[in-house]
Amino acid sequence: MDYLQRDIQHCPRVAVYGTLKKGRRNHHWLEGATLIGHDRLDAITLYDLGPYPGAKLAPSNGTVVEIYAINAQQLARLDKLEDYFHHAPDKGVYDRAVLATRHGEAWCYLYNANIDESALISSGEWQDAR
Repeated sequence: MDYLQRDIQHCPRVAVYGTLKKGRRNHHWLEGATLIGHDRLDAITLYDLGPYPGAKLAPSNGTVVEIYAINAQQLARLDKLEDYFHHAPDKGVYDRAVLATRHGEAWCYLYNANIDESALISSGEWQDAR
C-alpha cells in the first residue's frame, strides 16, 4: 500500500483555509471532493504570505476552514499543489498534519518556513483579491 492509500485510510478529509476554499482561485484542485462543513480551528494560527496564506501549529482565536471529504487521488493533487514531500515533509513548502474538527479529523497543510509575526491574520480569515 502506498503512502496515499495509507494516509487517506487514516483520514479521508482535508481542512482548507485559503486559495482552496470555494470561490477562490485554487478551488478547482478539489474537483470531485465533497464539502462537509465549516469550522474555526484554534489549534492553528494564520499568516498572510501575499498571494496565499500559511498556517502554523500554534494556538489562536481560530482559523476559519472548510472541510472536504477526499480520496487518495485528490490528496495527491493537493500534495503537489502544496509542495508537500511525503518522504521529507520538513523539506517542502508545506507539511501536513491531522487536526480535530467538528466534522472529524482532517488533514491540514502547515507552512514550513519561518513567519514574520507582522503577517498574523488575527481574524482567522484570509482575504485575497480573488
